Amino acid sequence: MAEGLSPTTPDQRPILLLSNGHGEDLSGALIGQALQQRGLAVEALPLVGHGRAYDQAGITIRGRTREYSTGGLGYTSLLGRLTEVVQGQVVYLLSRLLLLLRIAQRYQLIVVVGDVIPLLAAWLARRPHAVYLVAYSSHYEGRLRLPWPCTPCLRSRLTQVIYSRDALTAADLTGQLQRPVHLLGNPIFDFLGNPFFDGALRPSQPLEGQPRQRLGLLPGSRLPEALHNLELMLQVLERLPNALRPSERLGLYAALVGKLTPQEVAPLASRLGWKLQLEGDDRCCLQRGPLQLQLEWGRFAAVVQQCDLLLSMTGTAAEQCVGLGKPVLQLVGEGPQFTEQFAEAQRRLLGAGLFCAPGQPGSEEQLQATAQLLEQLLERLLREPSWSQQLQQLGLERIGSGGGAARMAADLHTRLDG
Repeated sequence: MAEGLSPTTPDQRPILLLSNGHGEDLSGALIGQALQQRGLAVEALPLVGHGRAYDQAGITIRGRTREYSTGGLGYTSLLGRLTEVVQGQVVYLLSRLLLLLRIAQRYQLIVVVGDVIPLLAAWLARRPHAVYLVAYSSHYEGRLRLPWPCTPCLRSRLTQVIYSRDALTAADLTGQLQRPVHLLGNPIFDFLGNPFFDGALRPSQPLEGQPRQRLGLLPGSRLPEALHNLELMLQVLERLPNALRPSERLGLYAALVGKLTPQEVAPLASRLGWKLQLEGDDRCCLQRGPLQLQLEWGRFAAVVQQCDLLLSMTGTAAEQCVGLGKPVLQLVGEGPQFTEQFAEAQRRLLGAGLFCAPGQPGSEEQLQATAQLLEQLLERLLREPSWSQQLQQLGLERIGSGGGAARMAADLHTRLDG
């Protein structure tokens, strides 16, 4: 039996999920769902944005939330940092931390999902906490260099249990911290097919058409960045060779968030020479000559599971694709999330399953080189069937396996009862 969390007497107070980012909120919501299924009361305090994943999962969110244009990713550039200051995001974060300090005693346990910010917040609240270090991986450098004051916080008696996202990081941190760091799986895979989340609906319904190969477009979830990303992706498609343009050769599918409506897409498409075609009540596509891009809402799981190659400008979604053994082609944009710095760090994290063409964002060099690399990757998939097996093994090493939310919840429940 796992060592029990203190105190060992029965405690009916709820558990608080503390996270700081879109991907972190998603992992936290999935862990929260699994805890609820075990009869435990759960609430959430997202430090960045509205915590929409918690809302979709039916988990109570504490305090009034706000969302900012950087999406909590201002650290990726000087402009982003200045934007956060101007927009008041630093003040907002401090207000969220003060809220935590006021309400912390209501909870028997805080579950930290993220990086040093929520970890430090939980430590300052002086409450027992479990930590899922989803934001850190030893795959970046080979040995993880935790930012201060992560190490003293993780060694604190208040930190009851630590979970890692991959085996290399678990082994590395176990040695560094001189305490067990557990690998129980990665919750982001539990998102696929989960009916509570928009992006995971109808995963088993086949994508339209029967092309020889399929390309999925992942422009991201934050507006207005996702719209700008889609513009770059359309320009890449325009540069595909003639052999790949017919829909029976290459099916094109864009996984869009609900906020990226047809009304948002239509003016952009028209400016680039694409026409928006309505196909029934809930189907539409963009057409430009022989190119036909199906727009898919609430179909993220279907796109990533059924497409052979993904053109991505995302964070968590790209990790899910690599974890599924899918090759991912990056397209660097202007940010605030998917900048050159972010993309380079992602390549170090995800390894040989991730590809990126050279060139400045939006330049002819970048767009043309991306189209050429896209063609080469599709050809390799046809030429080397064993490559897919290699990518699946890579995904398991870099991202881990599914079932993480349920296993973490079971482990926490055992420790609470211990």
